[in-house]
Amino acid sequence: MTRRNILKARRIVVKIGTSSLILPNGKINLSNIDELAFVLADLNNQGYEVILVTSGAVGVGLNVLGMENRPTVIAQQQALASIGQVELMSLYTQMFHRYSQKVSQLLLTRDVTDFPTSRENAQNALNALLELDIIPIINENDAIAVDEMDHQTKFGDNDKLGAIVSKLVGADLLIMLSDIDGLFNKNPNIYDDATIFKEIHDITDELRQMAGGAGSRFGTGGMTSKLAAAQILFDNGQEMVLTNGARIREIREIVAGKEIGTYFSQKV
Repeated sequence: MTRRNILKARRIVVKIGTSSLILPNGKINLSNIDELAFVLADLNNQGYEVILVTSGAVGVGLNVLGMENRPTVIAQQQALASIGQVELMSLYTQMFHRYSQKVSQLLLTRDVTDFPTSRENAQNALNALLELDIIPIINENDAIAVDEMDHQTKFGDNDKLGAIVSKLVGADLLIMLSDIDGLFNKNPNIYDDATIFKEIHDITDELRQMAGGAGSRFGTGGMTSKLAAAQILFDNGQEMVLTNGARIREIREIVAGKEIGTYFSQKV
């Protein structure tokens, strides 16, 4: 079995993208959030240490205010993130409570993980939460992190945040939930003959050229950002599975070593 390393994984980071949390019509995907809570609570009951990295604050903020289009003014995006984050955590808390699972919230900016003392504080907080059987829910602090500050506070996208959190906590595996089944040699939404890569052992220039731009109007991440996240993990000797967020229950099969999605690992 080529994915035998996954069978030894005990500390798992799950990253869910906005496209898996928001329906195409802009409404919140309640069934997906419920399934996510069920599966992660179930894994926690089985003895796994689970951390959730979530996107969606701006997308949920758009829904709360009944807005169709993401504003271009940064201050308005910050306001939406602030509004949406409250609603998003409320939903997560309700859903996880259904399965008797406690959760917590951490909002990070890039300088927190870059600055040694702050990084150690974040690590200590996360380790303490995991010891208490609590699932930390992490998002970027989009109401504060903006690009044009002199010091970099923004991770760029939550794919990279998922990889950085995995590195921060020494995770055995990152499961990245997207709006696609894995990494393909060409866009499967356009080409019927597109084929999926079952495993990736090296992030090559050829792979980077295959990667497209950002996906849905609600998210910012595309395949390029997922390859960048995989490279961060490779540099730290870690592994990732990229899979479809429309089939959240498959997370349990992934941790059982089944061949689902694209498996990124330098260990053959």
